[in-house]
Amino acid sequence: MTLKERYERIAAEVGDACEACGRPRDAVRVIGVSKTVDVDAVEEAIAAGVHDFGENRPAELARKHDAFPHERWHFIGNIQSRQLNMVVGRACLIHSLCQVSHADRIERLAAEAGIVQDVLIEVNDGEENKQGLAPADLLAMLEHCAGLAHVRVRGLMTMAPQGDMAKASATFERLAKLRDEMGAALAERGMQDVDLHELSMGMSDDYREAIPQGATMVRIGRAIFSENYA
Repeated sequence: MTLKERYERIAAEVGDACEACGRPRDAVRVIGVSKTVDVDAVEEAIAAGVHDFGENRPAELARKHDAFPHERWHFIGNIQSRQLNMVVGRACLIHSLCQVSHADRIERLAAEAGIVQDVLIEVNDGEENKQGLAPADLLAMLEHCAGLAHVRVRGLMTMAPQGDMAKASATFERLAKLRDEMGAALAERGMQDVDLHELSMGMSDDYREAIPQGATMVRIGRAIFSENYA
């Protein structure tokens, strides 16, 4: 399959999965995770119809964004404070915020640039080897971010355990439930304007499990960019 054929297959399958659970076919945005490919593959993907790209290294995000500044670039990697200056203002959405100090650094950089930086809070479902905020700490983080003028939380992100689709589905279900609980808790505190619509969850192997649980974004790398992905 060509890259175009792989992307069209994924886009069709995402649309079918949305339709199967009663959602509009365009309810889920496909983010092409381009972290393993160079600019020529990004250019090919753009021609195929991909316009959202995910990068996990600040320098690569900056390089590819500057090569294709009119596309939508998402930062999906671990945040390193000293490199956030390459991310803020280039990323349309930072998916991996989970520390107050990083939120404050994003606030300062966005204020200097005169912008509001959209972010997702990354939630760890209990895996010790992965980053992310514990669910019990999420409300405090959301309240902190609500007080920042140049940081706008748009929703939540998580990564599921690999290799077990039942566990993945349960992880995604818990994130959707947590999002609803947080929305209610914020409303009780008079913060109804905090919009947690976005749920970034699901990758090449488990996006089919994420969509019925309410994913609004799926992060697809190998299934689009790898010729060897079955």
